[in-house]
Amino acid sequence: MIVLTGATGLVGRLLATELEDHGVRAITRSPLGPGFPPGVEVVEGDPQRPATLEKALRGADALFLHSRAVGDAAYDVVALARELGVRRVVALAAANVDDRPDAQPSRFRGDRNKEVDDAAASSGLEWVSLRPSSFALNALTAWGGQIRAGDDVRYVYAAFEESPLHERDLVEVLGKALLDDDLLGRRIDLTGPESLSHEEMVRQIGVALGRSLRFHEIPALVAAKGMLANGLPEPFVTAMMARYAAHLVRPQFPPAPEVEKILGRPARTFAEWAADHAAEFGARQRS
Repeated sequence: MIVLTGATGLVGRLLATELEDHGVRAITRSPLGPGFPPGVEVVEGDPQRPATLEKALRGADALFLHSRAVGDAAYDVVALARELGVRRVVALAAANVDDRPDAQPSRFRGDRNKEVDDAAASSGLEWVSLRPSSFALNALTAWGGQIRAGDDVRYVYAAFEESPLHERDLVEVLGKALLDDDLLGRRIDLTGPESLSHEEMVRQIGVALGRSLRFHEIPALVAAKGMLANGLPEPFVTAMMARYAAHLVRPQFPPAPEVEKILGRPARTFAEWAADHAAEFGARQRS
């Protein structure tokens, strides 16, 4: 039995489907919420309150430790899992896990990547910690609204580059880490197969939509004000802008070969990701 924290999020839901045939127990604070595949057992619990997880962890073989779901309770959750006989823990951390905490934007959204990484490695159990680069899905969050509204995308730093990772590649690697023994005892950096600029990512989304999208670079201060106006926390925005500025000369997280080595096939490209998500960006009707 494999227990999933963060089961109601994007990665957790995809992982539940990926592992359905292997016995999955999904922890959720609201078991009456959206449904899971028929083969998934849903158990009520709060990953940030370890005492509520005993039912979910009892009799389980492996635990998926989601950094945002468990938050500051990572060590206590792992300790309880060990006490109840769980033999393996797989952590979802991030490629920037060793950066200063104030330089990790997602930390200000609740992620505790360093904590889950360390909790897994020091658990005394079989363990793997995956450290993905930025998700390709971030493009939908950053630009989806503008692209649904028209062909012009206004954002910072056209030349900033990173290697966006398709969420389905991450989920397949997670599945192998939870089921197979080949990755045990490793911290593994995962990236997409190519380093792309913001401007090039927007162009490739346009190709997937059959539209000629235009990228317009705007000053970081203007973009930051817009993010704050949309409700993003100021520390998150500050860390994000600093991350962009710091990697204008050298791409952040250049492509690594690990996804291809682990899955035995090339990592999915950003163009493939854009095609997979074309409907979510929408195709504006032309008159």
